Amino acid sequence: MTVNINRDRLVETMKEQAEIGATEKGGLDRLALTDADKAIRDWFCEQLEELGLDIRIDEMGNIFGYRAGVNPDAGTVLLGSHLDSQPNGGIYDGALGVISALEFLRTLEDENISTESGIEIVNWTNEEGSRFPPAMMSSAVWAGEIPIEEAYATTDQDGVTFVDALERIDYRGEVPAEPQRDYNASLELHIEQGPYLDKGGYNVGIVTGIVGLRWGEFTFYGQANHSGTTPMHYRNDALVAASNLVTLIRVIPGTLGERTVATTGVLEADPASINVIPGKARVTFDLRDPDDQIADTGVERIKAEARAAAEREGVTWEYKERMRASSVDFADRCVTAVREAVSDLGYDGRDLVSGAGHDATYTASVCDTGMVFAVSEGGKSHTPEEFTDWDDCYAAANTYANAALSLAGVADVTDND
Repeated sequence: MTVNINRDRLVETMKEQAEIGATEKGGLDRLALTDADKAIRDWFCEQLEELGLDIRIDEMGNIFGYRAGVNPDAGTVLLGSHLDSQPNGGIYDGALGVISALEFLRTLEDENISTESGIEIVNWTNEEGSRFPPAMMSSAVWAGEIPIEEAYATTDQDGVTFVDALERIDYRGEVPAEPQRDYNASLELHIEQGPYLDKGGYNVGIVTGIVGLRWGEFTFYGQANHSGTTPMHYRNDALVAASNLVTLIRVIPGTLGERTVATTGVLEADPASINVIPGKARVTFDLRDPDDQIADTGVERIKAEARAAAEREGVTWEYKERMRASSVDFADRCVTAVREAVSDLGYDGRDLVSGAGHDATYTASVCDTGMVFAVSEGGKSHTPEEFTDWDDCYAAANTYANAALSLAGVADVTDND
C-alpha cells in the first residue's frame, strides 16, 4: 500500500522546530547540549508523548520513541536523524529527517495502520560534532565504535566536558548507550548538502552509500621571535610551514580520484601577534572519498607534505588523527525500498553516494541501513542560506514514509469509517 503524509502538518512542524534556536537571518544556532538543544529536546519529547510512544533516553542523551509492531519476531525499524545544528546553520539539516519520521508515525496513527515490525524514532546527540568533536559521536558510541568514557571526556573550546554539559541540561539517561532492540533495518532522511539533485532537476535522492572520512590535525613547532630584528635566514616560522601545507591540501585531491575532496578548516598561529614570528601553528584537514584505500593514500600524501614543509622551514611537527570513518555501502533491501517508493509515488530520483557523514554510517554496522536525500537548493548547507523548497521536503518525506512502511510491513489497516 501507499501512504501520503500530511504536507501542511509537515511544513508547520518544520517551522515550529525552526523557532527554537532561530537566528536573525533565518538560520539556526542549536549547538549540542546548549540551552537551545535542551529546548528542542523537551519539545521533541512532548511530540513523542502525544503519540503515546515508549520514550527512552540513553547515557549519551540519544532520545528514542518506540511504537510496537504486531509481530514480536519481526524486529524494529529505526528512523530519525538529529536536531542539533552548526553554530550558524540552516533549519533543514538533520531536523527534516527527525520531523519526517515524526510525521510518518503521525500518519500511521491517523490511518490506523499497524506494522509487522516495531518502529522507533531517534534524535541522535551531537551529530554535528561542531561543539564536541568528532561528528556522529553518539551514534558511534551506540554502535560500539567509540568508548563512552572517551566521548564523556571530550571537551568544547571552553574546556567543558561532554558529560558535564549533558548533565547540565538533564539529559544523561540511565539506559546503556547500545542497541536495546533487535533492529532489522534503519532509514535516515537528510538534505543532500550538495548540488547534484538541484542541478539535475531531481525530486529525491536514492542514497547508495557514504564516503570514507578522515580528519587530521598537524601542529608545527618553530621559534617565536621578534619580527623586526630577526633576519629572514635565521627564522624557523611554524606558520609558514603550516601555510605551505594548506596550499598542498588543496591540490592533493586532484591527484587521487574524481570524488576525492579535502579541506583545511582551521589554521591557527601562536602567538597571534602582528609583530611576532609564530613559534607554533596548528592546521586541520578533512579528506573524503568513497574508496577507503584512496582516502588512506590521501592521508599519507598529506603527512609526507607536512614532513617536507617542516624540513624546509627547520621546524618540528606532530600529527593527531581526529576522526576516521570507513565508507559505507547501504543494504540492497533498503536501497530497493527507497527506489520503489520513488517509483510508486511518481517522483524523479537519482542514485547518489553521500559526500557528508551521517549517523547512518554507524547504524549500518548494526543493521541493514539506507538513506533518502531531499534537494538542497544550490547545494548549500551549514549556513543560514541552506534552503529546501517545501515541495521538495514533502517529496523526500513521502518517499521516506513509504520506504519505511515497506521495510516495517503492513500488518493491518482499519477503515476509519
